Amino acid sequence: MDDLEAVGRRAWEAHVHEVAAMHPALAAELEDHGMPERWSRPPGFPSLVLLILEQQVSLASAAAAYGRIRSRTGAMTPAAVLATTPEELREDGVSRQKDRYLRALSDAVESGELDLVALDGMADDDVAAALTALPGIGRWTAEAYLLACLDRPDVWPIGDRALQVAVAERLGLDEVPVGVELEALGEQWRPHRSTAARLLWHGYLARRGRRETVVDLAP
Repeated sequence: MDDLEAVGRRAWEAHVHEVAAMHPALAAELEDHGMPERWSRPPGFPSLVLLILEQQVSLASAAAAYGRIRSRTGAMTPAAVLATTPEELREDGVSRQKDRYLRALSDAVESGELDLVALDGMADDDVAAALTALPGIGRWTAEAYLLACLDRPDVWPIGDRALQVAVAERLGLDEVPVGVELEALGEQWRPHRSTAARLLWHGYLARRGRRETVVDLAP
């Protein structure tokens, strides 16, 4: 770990302790399962491809499909994806529906319709609107990109099943909260809902003896 990484790690840990100190449920999560990793991915096209692949499948299977595409194309770029055939992507584990989504994303980025660099300077709602204008990118994908890739501090992805279950487990709820109920529960952690989500995800994985799936997202 170099000096910059050490400084970043210390700042993250100090922030987590500060947020947890204000919220008993988060403090209990930290006490029980320790410091979460700062789940992050580089902003850009490869991360959006992986997020699309992760929809409604296990993270491991999505990572495997991503690796096969990357190996086939030699570079995870819009032009490289568009140069493949649907049959090739099917061999790599991509469904017809996700093939369409990946090509729509690639077309939008290649044509300039979606400016991924410009997203960094836009408000959360505007980023979400720009992303969800494309087929196959819904609220979950947009919020995951905001949280993990753009490092926005107050994102609360209510459509994420692991987060729903994690909240129920930590708060001792009889039923798993979804939709407006989970939205309302998240209000107690505003304006640090991204940190709350990371703590809760960490506990969810730890209780199951699992860790975050790491994928090499080099273009």
